[in-house]
Amino acid sequence: MGEAQVVGRLKAVLVGKAVPYARPGAFSAIDKQAVSGRVEVCAEGLAGDEQGDRRVHGGPDKAVHCYAWSHYAGWRAELPGSPLWREPGAFGENFSVEGIDESSVSIAEQWRAGSAVFELSQGRQPCWKLNERFGVADMSKRVQDSLRAGWYLRVLSPGTVGAGDEIVRIACPWPEWTVERLLRIIRDRECEPALLRQVLELPLPASWLKLFRGRLESGQTESWAGRLFG
Repeated sequence: MGEAQVVGRLKAVLVGKAVPYARPGAFSAIDKQAVSGRVEVCAEGLAGDEQGDRRVHGGPDKAVHCYAWSHYAGWRAELPGSPLWREPGAFGENFSVEGIDESSVSIAEQWRAGSAVFELSQGRQPCWKLNERFGVADMSKRVQDSLRAGWYLRVLSPGTVGAGDEIVRIACPWPEWTVERLLRIIRDRECEPALLRQVLELPLPASWLKLFRGRLESGQTESWAGRLFG
């Protein structure tokens, strides 16, 4: 397991309500706002937070979405002028994190933040709602291609969190399998059987097990059209 190590901090903790969004029948809680003070954490996520489509968002394996604040500088350079870059929350993240990103966090690692304990469950696969939020027709694809997509946590032990809390890594069983590495395998349409068998040995959530098993069994990549463009 190794010794506990401070790896980062929570710059902001954010929650949002699900509201009608962009297209008839669509809902989203992507417009999340920073919370002052302490926030309760339970198995389904943060108190006061909602998801617009529970088929693909939320639930125990996607209880908390993290995004690295350091990525905002790159997005400002690529897409200057958007007011969304001024503060955390542009990507619908619950935790804006400092000190870590997709290259330095790995599958199934565990954190303590505040009095809660979390486990990294999977990377984010961006969807078409980002296109609408930023007014950029291919924003979801840009996020996927950049590997600056963020990641999800499940809650192992409830508690409270707040902006400024340290992120303490307390376990890291698969350090070589970073979020960045797994997102690159998805992005690059890798279907090499030996590699996929290695990936399938990891403690993946059901959605990623389905994705990688599908590639191994068919030798083909899943369609992204619906997810990226609606």
